[in-house]
Amino acid sequence: MIRVLLADDQALIRAGFSALLNAEDDIEVVAEAANGEQAVALALEHRPDVALVDVQMPVMDGIEATRRIAADDRLIDVHVVILTNYGLDQYVFDALRAGAGGFLVKDTEPADLLQGVRIAARGDALLSPSITRRLISEYVAHRPEPSPAGLEVLTNREREVTALVARGMSNDEIAAHMVISPTTAKTHVSRAMTKLHARDRAQLVVLAYETGLVTPRSR
Repeated sequence: MIRVLLADDQALIRAGFSALLNAEDDIEVVAEAANGEQAVALALEHRPDVALVDVQMPVMDGIEATRRIAADDRLIDVHVVILTNYGLDQYVFDALRAGAGGFLVKDTEPADLLQGVRIAARGDALLSPSITRRLISEYVAHRPEPSPAGLEVLTNREREVTALVARGMSNDEIAAHMVISPTTAKTHVSRAMTKLHARDRAQLVVLAYETGLVTPRSR
């Protein structure tokens, strides 16, 4: 059973999402929060598999709530998915840097929401990879020139794998591209994440863009 925490200051949105999720045999909403502070407290209390967190909430916003959840070793298995609207490029980018595993737009199709929750529960961030790459690319394009600092800890193989992750490839796709086994691809990804102190694949993507390993022009 996939256990979900909903955090949104709009009761109607929480009710709609909760009804949709609870209708599934393999998903259960275990708690609902109206602000970021409640979200952090309820995450500690219930230890959900997935936390769907709105960006803009009172008391504490979704980015700070995400940062606190991601920084707490007791919540290492909680996968945060940001709920957002189109056009919030910087918010999405900041949330990914804070430790979110991905994001979903609020007007997404019900089937896509359910699939996203299941993907997040498996730890297979990044959600909506094509949209996320575009948002990150557009935001990074307006940032100062990136620095390659930190990438020297990676082997050439790990750098290549990191670049492919940033382009939205799964482990199976990376394996096929590099002509290696999926297990080997997964090992390279895991080692790159460990060396770069990335919580998950989403943060690995952000680091790839920030360091200039992948650029908007090279997608």
